[in-house]
Amino acid sequence: MPLRSSSSVRPAEPGRADGTRTGQPTAGRGTVTRRVRDGRRAERLAPYVLVAPAVLIIVVLRLWPLLLGVNFSFTGDGERNGTTVGLDNYRELLDDPLFRTALRNVGLLVLLLPVAVAIPGLIATFIYLKVPGHRVYRSVYFFPAVLSPVIVGAIFNLLLAFDGPLNAALGRLGIGPVDWLGNPHVAIFAVVGVHVWATFGMALVVFLAGFATLDSALLDAARVDGAALPQTIWHVIIPGLSRTIQFVFVTTMIGMLTSMFGLLYVMTYGGPEGSTYLPEFYIWVQQGEMNRPALASAASTVLFLIMLVVGLLQIGLLRRAGRED
Repeated sequence: MPLRSSSSVRPAEPGRADGTRTGQPTAGRGTVTRRVRDGRRAERLAPYVLVAPAVLIIVVLRLWPLLLGVNFSFTGDGERNGTTVGLDNYRELLDDPLFRTALRNVGLLVLLLPVAVAIPGLIATFIYLKVPGHRVYRSVYFFPAVLSPVIVGAIFNLLLAFDGPLNAALGRLGIGPVDWLGNPHVAIFAVVGVHVWATFGMALVVFLAGFATLDSALLDAARVDGAALPQTIWHVIIPGLSRTIQFVFVTTMIGMLTSMFGLLYVMTYGGPEGSTYLPEFYIWVQQGEMNRPALASAASTVLFLIMLVVGLLQIGLLRRAGRED
């Protein structure tokens, strides 16, 4: 069979370095590139799109009313309703003895805050270390958190009455009766104690969630080294739960400043002699009874600034303590 001549063999078409032929169209490759670029852009925008509804809700339902309230605090009440009065409302607040009492009570709450945080922290530690009956304690301590403040206040009105069960028990121990809700020097401590009892269950749950992130190897090492419980808490648990403690400090303080109205209304109504006034109760009195919404807005602005400053100071101090440890 005769061989074909070399001229009958078709030469290979020249190609490019990327393996495509010289005459191959590049439209398909450009479409793929655009799709990749669009996909990357969509991936970058996805977090903003997902967060946008939450941001919109916060702006519309939180920040915008806050700005309106601050603006309203510079207007007058009564005959001067809608008239700009500058800082007159804030000057009146500082001259009001009830508002000054409310501010002093805020300072007292700040001093009592470490106790309010330490109680659920210690109980959570014991539950985490699985003391006998820890499962029962977890549910029992959380139960008051689901009760209405009005119900809690009504219960403790009976328990703390001058002729109530608590004073009867103290009498059997040879201790004279205490006017828990009628003594101006005692009433605020009684109300704060009831509030801590009624709400520390939520902080307890937060602490238990924080313990779930704690490295158990550190606790085992402390046991092997013979560390006592106070040493374990101070050198292992507190540094390991620093962020949880920061969160509980801030939320507990906010709860004390904004969630005690029900107890105050039922237990003392701000008395005796205004000794249990807090800013939120003062705001309600000015808004609901005195019909002075502009003054109440000024008090609300002061309360917001107090919470902001105290929260930032707490976070700063706790972070500094964590770095030093």
